[in-house]
Order: sequence, then C-alpha cells, then structure tokens
Amino acid sequence: MQTWRRVNRGGFPVGDASARLLRLFEGHRLTPAQRRIAHCMVRRADDAPFLSSVELAELAGVSQPSVTRFAVALGFDGYPALRRTLRESGPQARDGQRTGSGDADAAYNAYQQAVHAEIDNLRHLAALLADPAPVERAGALLAASRPLPVLGLRAAAAQASGFAYFAAKVHPDVRLLTEGGTMLGDRLDAAVRAGAGALLCFALPRHPGETVQALAYARDAGLRIATVADSAFAPVAHPDDLLLPAAVGTGLAFDTACAPMLLGRVLLEAMCDGLPEAQARLEEFDARAGERGLFTE
Repeated sequence: MQTWRRVNRGGFPVGDASARLLRLFEGHRLTPAQRRIAHCMVRRADDAPFLSSVELAELAGVSQPSVTRFAVALGFDGYPALRRTLRESGPQARDGQRTGSGDADAAYNAYQQAVHAEIDNLRHLAALLADPAPVERAGALLAASRPLPVLGLRAAAAQASGFAYFAAKVHPDVRLLTEGGTMLGDRLDAAVRAGAGALLCFALPRHPGETVQALAYARDAGLRIATVADSAFAPVAHPDDLLLPAAVGTGLAFDTACAPMLLGRVLLEAMCDGLPEAQARLEEFDARAGERGLFTE
C-alpha cells in the first residue's frame, strides 16, 4: 500500500516508539481483531512494553487469547516474548516510570481528555505533513478525475459530504456517494462511463462491509483510489491504493474525527493546486453569491 514517506505506515513520525511498533507489524497479514490490537499498541506506544496481555486485551476490546494469537502471528512464542522484545528495543521507561500521559490525564476531566487526545492526533498529522508528497500526489490524482466520485458511508458520510461541498466549488464534476446498496454500484459504473479515473474514499470506524465491497468494485472498474482512513490497519487498506492515515479520537461515546476532517481540507488544497481554473471558479462563485445574497456577511 502506498502511504507516507519519511514516516511509517501507521501515521506516526519515524524514530518514536510508534514507529518501532509499526516496523514490527509491517509485512504481516492480521485479522480484524489483531489489527485492533496493533492499532491499540501504536496509540499507547510508550505504555505497550509494560502492559499485561489482560490489560492489552481490555484496551483493545478483544479476548486475552486473541492477544496471544496476535503475538504468535508476529513470529513470537507468545505475548511475554513480544513484550520482552518491545522492552529491549528501547529506549523505554523503566517499570513504574512509563512515559505515557496517564498522570497528566488525571488532571483533566473526561471531556478535556477527549480534546487533548484530538490535539495529539493533530500533532501526529502535522508530523506526517512534513513530507507533502503523498498528499500532493493524491491531490493531482483527484484533480485529473472528471468526474470525481467521493465515497463515505455511515460515520464517514459527514467527512465525504464536507469534502464534496467545497470541492464542487473548484472541480467541474464532483459526485457524492454516501448511500450503500445496489445503487452504489450503478453510480460507480456511471462515473466510470463518464470518464472518472479516480475515487476518493473516507473510511472511519466502524468500517461498513459495503465500503470494502464498493472499493473492490471500483478497483475492478479501473478506478485509482485515494483513501483517508483512521489507520493503516483499517480493513479498507489495499496494496494498490494510496492510503492517507489520520487517527480518530476514541475517548467519548462516539468517535471524533478532527484529524480526518483536517486531512480532507488539506487534500482540497492539494487538489486546487492541480486545477488551474480553481481560483477563477472561486471568484465566480463569490460574485454570484453576492448577487444572490446567499450569505449575511
């Protein structure tokens, strides 16, 4: 799968504990439960070498035997061997001196913790953007597709709708796809017949099976796919696609998606760079909006 350069596939800066974990996970075919464990360990990279299998299972929302099978899938005799390797790969904090944010989190209430978690997600995204090449490549791909289908089902529909709303102001033909079912294949076929060469997908947890099916259908139809997903371990990941990871917040009853939303706006900016007529279209829209009195200011 094509992802960021100068950073590893999970969306974390090279050189930190997250990067070491992701290098360990790369090249292994993981089940959905194992991807959840891997994602959880990356998110808690500083604490991971000190978590028991029971603690890790609880954090990832899986069974304790799933953690053991995960370690075996990575080539270890069991979870203790995996944890020992993580501790020895250092630098890590000594027992009782974890470098996680547990002590800091204790000073905040649950709502504040959720906000701070999103700030951390945005910091990770900022680190990814130190190398703009993947976003620029995706922007050029989207700009060249006429029409441009934008897919986002269930939780990801809001992200797709937001992107499509703004993209339609600079791109001549944007087609929003936020409903599944058999009609989705029909609309993809229509986009291909009209000349579409690429598709932008927003994929967020919980990942609908229809999204995976729609992407497979789009690939078979010859579309190039750029996907904004919560993780490189997301079930929508595919070797032929350009995957752009942006983590979601999980501290509240419902996930928060500030980083995927911002990454979508960054993609818009990159797409505009590939549309010479973008500025003229924006100016035309503003002029007409003024004539029609669309906005109060």
